[in-house]
Amino acid sequence: MTLRVAARGYGSSFPAASAATASALSVSRFVPRIKPSIARIALAASFVPMALSHGNHGGDKIPEGATVSMDPIDGTLWAHIFLQAFTFGILFPLGMVLGIIKSRWHVPLQVFSTALALLGYALGHLHKGREFNPKNVHAKAANPLFFLMVAQVVMGAYLKLHLERGIHGRIRPIFRMLHSINGKAFPLLSWVQMLFGGITLLGFCQGDHLGQCLAHFIMGSAFIAYGVLLTILLLVGQLWLRRTGRSQEFFDSAVIAAWGCVNTFTEHRWGTEWVRNDWQHTTMGIIWWAAGLAGIWLSKDRDGAPKRNFIPGFVIGITGWAMSSHPQELMISAMTHKMFGYTLMAVGVTRVIEISFVLKDKASLSEDGREVNSFQYVPVFLLYASGFLFMGATEEQMELVAGSGIDHVAYILILYSVAFLVFLVVMVLINVYDSAHPPTKAAVNGHARGGDDRQLRDANEFELDGLVSDDEDEENAARRTLLKNETVEENGFANPNGRRAD
Repeated sequence: MTLRVAARGYGSSFPAASAATASALSVSRFVPRIKPSIARIALAASFVPMALSHGNHGGDKIPEGATVSMDPIDGTLWAHIFLQAFTFGILFPLGMVLGIIKSRWHVPLQVFSTALALLGYALGHLHKGREFNPKNVHAKAANPLFFLMVAQVVMGAYLKLHLERGIHGRIRPIFRMLHSINGKAFPLLSWVQMLFGGITLLGFCQGDHLGQCLAHFIMGSAFIAYGVLLTILLLVGQLWLRRTGRSQEFFDSAVIAAWGCVNTFTEHRWGTEWVRNDWQHTTMGIIWWAAGLAGIWLSKDRDGAPKRNFIPGFVIGITGWAMSSHPQELMISAMTHKMFGYTLMAVGVTRVIEISFVLKDKASLSEDGREVNSFQYVPVFLLYASGFLFMGATEEQMELVAGSGIDHVAYILILYSVAFLVFLVVMVLINVYDSAHPPTKAAVNGHARGGDDRQLRDANEFELDGLVSDDEDEENAARRTLLKNETVEENGFANPNGRRAD
C-alpha cells in the first residue's frame, strides 16, 4: 500500500506533494529492511528477459548465405565488447582469486562485476548497425553463461546469510562446493564466450571453414592454458608439486600422450582420401603419444623418485618445426604460420635449457620454491605468444588481414602485444593470491631455519583453514592449535609450557 501511494504521488500536482512526502518517509522505513543479497538477486532477475533475447536483432540486412550484415560496428556495440572483455576477462577472475584467499573485497567486487556484466548484456541487445544471425553461437552461449552468473550470485547470497541450523546444515556444504566450482570455472567459460563473440562479430567459422577454425582456436587456447599452468607452477605451485611425489614432466607427458591419441584418430576422416595436411597432422599425433609415453617412463629415476626429463620440451620444439613447414596459399598466412613454428621451437629449446642447465634437473632453484631465474619466464611467455599466433592464423583471418593492408610484421607484433597483456594479467592474479599468505620465516640469528618443513606446515595449515566451516568443532580447533604449537616449538621459541625448546 505504501509503495502504491508513493507511486501515485510521484509526478502529481503540487498540492499532493505533502502526501507524497509522507509516503516517501514511510517507504524509507521499509527499504533498510531489504537485505543487500536480496536486492542483488532482484537486480539480476530483472535482466533475465533481456539476456534471453540477447542477439535477436532481426537479421533483415544479412545477405543470403552470410551470418552478419555489412553495416559498420556502432559505438554501443564497441562499448559492449570492451565492457564485457574487462568484466569477464579481468574483474571476474580477480574476484575469483579474492574469494580463494577469503578477502573481504570478494563480495563487493563480484557485486560490482555482476552489475557491469548486466549493463554489458543490455548494450549487446540495444546496439544498432551491424546485425547478426539470431542463432549465432555467441547468443546461444550467453544464456547458460548468464544462468551460471545468476546462480553464482544466488549461492553467494545464500552462503552470506550463514544459515546453518536444520536442513541448512546439510545443504550448506553442497552450496559451498558448487559456489567454489562455478567460480573457478567461470574464467574458462568466459574465455570461450569471448572467442565466440569475436567469431560472431566477424562472421567467421561457417561452412567449410568450421573444421580448421576449431583446430586453430582449440589448439591455440591449449597452448595459452599450458602457459598459464606453467606460470602458476613456477610461482606458487612448487610445494603442491612436491607433495604429489611426481615431477612436472610426468603430468606434461601424460597430457601430451592423451592429446596425441586424440589427434591420431581425428585429424583424418578415416575411409576417405588423404588430402592436404592430413599426413602431417596424423603423424604429429603419433609422435605425441609415443613421446608422451616415453616421457612418463622417464619421469621417475631408478629408485622411483621424481625426475626431470627433456621429452615435453622436445615434443613442443619438433611440433613447431612441423607447423612452420605447413603449405599455405597466402603469403601472410605462410609468414604467420612460420613465426608460430619458430616460437614453438623456441619454447622447446628454452625449456630443455631451463631443465638441464638452469635448474640442473632440480624441481626449483630454492627449497621453498620461491626463487625464480629470469630465464624461466622465457619458455612460459613464448607459450602465450604461440597460442595467440595460432589462433590468429585461421583462413578467414588471414584473408581479412591480407585485404586490410597490414603486413605480416605488424600483425605478428600485435599478437605478441596481446600475449604480453594476458601474461601480465595472469602474473598479477598470481601475485594477489601469493601476497595473501607469504611464507613464515622464523629468524634465528638472522637466518631462516627449517624453511622447507615450515613451508609444508604452513601449506597444510592453510588447507585446514579452507576446509573448516564457521562452526568448527572443538576437535578441529584443537588440531590447529597443536599444529601452531609444534611450529613454534620447532622454531626455537617458548613452548606452551613456558620452557624454551632447544
